[in-house]
This record gives sequence, C-alpha cells and structure tokens, in this order.
Amino acid sequence: MNKSPIILGIETSCDETAVSIIQDNESGIPKILSNIVSSQFDIHKEFGGVVPELAARSHVEKINLIAKKALDESGITLDKVSAIAATSGPGLIICLSVGLNFAKSLSSSLKVPFIGVNHLEGHALSPKLHTNISYPYLLLLISGGHSQFLSVNGLGSYTRLGTTIDDALGEAFDKTAKLLGIEFPGGPKLEKFAEKGDPNKFKLPKPIINKGGCNLSFAGLKTAILRLTKTIKTDQEKYDLAASFQKTIEEILYIKSKTAFDEFSKTNSIKDKTFVVAGGVAANKGIRKKLIEVSDENNFLSIFPDIKLCGDNAAMIALVGLEKYKIKKFDNIDLSASPRLALDKNAKFLKGSGLIY
Repeated sequence: MNKSPIILGIETSCDETAVSIIQDNESGIPKILSNIVSSQFDIHKEFGGVVPELAARSHVEKINLIAKKALDESGITLDKVSAIAATSGPGLIICLSVGLNFAKSLSSSLKVPFIGVNHLEGHALSPKLHTNISYPYLLLLISGGHSQFLSVNGLGSYTRLGTTIDDALGEAFDKTAKLLGIEFPGGPKLEKFAEKGDPNKFKLPKPIINKGGCNLSFAGLKTAILRLTKTIKTDQEKYDLAASFQKTIEEILYIKSKTAFDEFSKTNSIKDKTFVVAGGVAANKGIRKKLIEVSDENNFLSIFPDIKLCGDNAAMIALVGLEKYKIKKFDNIDLSASPRLALDKNAKFLKGSGLIY
C-alpha cells in the first residue's frame, strides 16, 4: 500500500455527478486535492423535482468529464491512485449504477481495490474532512431523503436512536418551498424567504413532539402549510409562512435533540460528548444556530461539516473509501447497487404514526 494513500471517490446517488480525490495525511485529516460537483438543477427545474431517467442520462454524459476535471485539478495521474470508491446506496438505482459501473471499470483497468460506500456513512463521517473526531459520537443526519439520530460507534458501526416516521426534513423543506412558489430546488431558498417574514405570524403543528422518543414527523406540518397556502394572498404572507415554518422546524429539532442527548448518554458514559449534524439541511444557518444552542446547554460539542460538504459530494465518499482502505476492507467487482441501504441494519422499518409509542 502507498505510504500516503490516494483515493478517488465517485458519487451519483441522485442528481449530483461528483468526483473527488483525497490523500491521507499524518494529521489524521485527509487533504482534499479536488472535489468537483456538477448539479442538474436546470434539467429538473421544469418538473419541480428529480426525474430519475433524466438524472441517470446526465450522469452518463458527464461522468468522464467530471472525473477528468477532478484529476486535472488535483494534479494527480491515475497511476498514483490507490483505490476507487463509489456510492453503492442508498439512492436512485439507475443513478447509482452509473457511478458504480464507472468505478468498477476504473478499478479493473488500474488494478487497484474497489470500495463500495454507503452514501449515509459518507455524510456521517464528513466532518472528519476538516476535524479530528473520536468515536463514539451522536449524529443527526438531515437531508432530502433521510432524517435520523444515530450513535456512531465506529466505522461501519451505527445504532439508530430515532428516525422520521414519514417525510425527511429536506423533503419537507422542498415541498413547503414548492407550495410557496419557490423555484426548484426550493429548500435552500426557503430560508431566504423566511428572513423577510414574521416567525410568529402562524402557529404551526409540531407532530409527535412529546412522544415517540427522538423519532420525527413532518407530514402533519406539511399538510398545515398546504392548507394555509390556499388562504394567503400577499408576498408578505408567504414570507411570514416561510419564517413560521423555519421557526417550527428549529423548535422541533431543539426538543428532539435534547431527547437524543439523553438516549445517547444512557449507553455512552464518555466525558466529552460530541454532536455531529450532517447532510444537506445542515447548511441551514437557522438550524445550525439552534442546534449549537441546545448542544451548549447540554454539554455537547456541536460539529458541522463545512457548508460545501453538507450536500452530496464525492469527498465524503472518498473519505469512507480511505478509512476502509486502511483496514483492507475492499469489495468484489460484482457488488450491486442497493437503493435502500441502511446504516443500522438491525433497526426496524418505521413508518406511520401507529408505530409511535
């Protein structure tokens, strides 16, 4: 193995075509040599959401170009690459397959190890790209498709403490934005709307806020937004509704995080406790501020990925690849895409309010 392994990571789980090259570092924090992300906003904009077939076609068209751009920016030639890592799940299967097949071809031609990576594990470990973090730590993963509290016990070892029983938080943001007439992708833009509004104008529901442990629910909130959008008439009312939604989400996460802190502390008696918040929604400044507040109040150190590393990217995939490379945990070239790949494989499938205790 190389003294300082170099990993090429590939991410195509949804609508981002991404390639990154990172190198191991004595400091324990890998050096990101390149991290290229090509989004497909313009392709899916007219449909108001991601169209899988169009996303996969775009990946096929772009993957070679993005890989070349990543290599050029890194200054690394392919013969210096130690291993190829690619997202194997979860995600849209026809999109995952593009990146996986490209990675397998590279691995075979270069005769270097191939490593399949759980996309969620990439998010879970993403702060390690700029911060030294010790296991175990508490993770809140909030993205377009996932909302979970997990105990991160080590590489490949996760215990789910809570999850959404319906919509993911990022999905709730996107759907609310769409109802307010915000152009796709609306979630990140909704916060800008909220800055212009009165957060106390509308009283919105906080589903299962006092039950269900640290499980989450956003469907009822989304339904309330739907009803209210049929009654508002002015732009200011839209801003007020966005602000009220933002405030409600912050309050839900504040309360549920406190519950998660208690759950995590029951099984982890460590003195210095860390709370990592990752995923696309972790870029929301209001949510960051609220979660830093609740962490400080409960003696948890809060850590967020760099804003550029919150959304889907290949640097986090390469990072997991590097961690696996160090312990020689490689995959066979026949590894299949897994659209529903989980972090905690023992966690029960949880959907519907009837399952809340």
